[in-house]
Amino acid sequence: MHIPVLQKEVIEYLDPKPNDNFIDCTLGYGGHTRAILEKTEPKGKVLGIDRDPEMIRNFKTLKRLIPVCDNFSNLKEIVKQQNFNRVSGILFDLGFSSWHLEGSGRGFTFLKNEPLDMRYNVKNPLTAEKIVNYWASWEIEKILREYGEERFSDKIVENIIKFRKVKPIEKTLQLVEVIKRATPSWYQRQRTHFATKTFQALRIAVNDELNNLIKALPQALELLKKDGKLVIISFHSLEDRIAKNFIRDNKNLLKVATKKPIIPTQEEIKTNPRSRSAKLRAAIKIS
Repeated sequence: MHIPVLQKEVIEYLDPKPNDNFIDCTLGYGGHTRAILEKTEPKGKVLGIDRDPEMIRNFKTLKRLIPVCDNFSNLKEIVKQQNFNRVSGILFDLGFSSWHLEGSGRGFTFLKNEPLDMRYNVKNPLTAEKIVNYWASWEIEKILREYGEERFSDKIVENIIKFRKVKPIEKTLQLVEVIKRATPSWYQRQRTHFATKTFQALRIAVNDELNNLIKALPQALELLKKDGKLVIISFHSLEDRIAKNFIRDNKNLLKVATKKPIIPTQEEIKTNPRSRSAKLRAAIKIS
């Protein structure tokens, strides 16, 4: 079952009122969107964006939701095409859905043997398999070090190159084995799975997640009406840094609503363990 992260806090900081219009840049299973629609009755609308057509298919009949399959890096163009005006708030929930892990079969998880895909939209020509089998060692190492903050990135890449010379790395469990052979046993006994950072880094690279956020935030600011709210939930220190710096660098246009990032309560983490790394930042457009 999908549980929206920090839902109470999202509603608190977006502060939706009857007939307001909002944009959910990461529609997913629509948990946040449904809560917003409830608060904006009778005429408020939500423009819900998701790059995965599988997510969009769930929402063909939800009233007052305009579902769009696209990348939120094209935010201004999407809004123009949909003639969606007077935006009171914009939400970015940068986590990926439980369906991608458990039901997509696209290799987002290291716990099942699936093709090394990791694409949110299968029209994207780049896959994780292409990266590990065809990219230069320095390129892969840079991804693991920067996007995964993986301390053994050099050893893992060394092992990837060695392995792919013998046969292509096509499945998730093949990659897990490659990582296992490259890392010390104490690292494999830690609470966080030893393949987590490598898989995270590849997913970010395949979907160009950080660059898309960098492109989208200025567009979001431009689209918000005066006193409009911007809410960003990140799950990775690099995403959080982008959000924090963007709000800070636009202090003449944005008023900080969260002095420190809001994190889930222990109760929420118990109910939804995947929420544990979530951080919410919010700001209000002042001019």
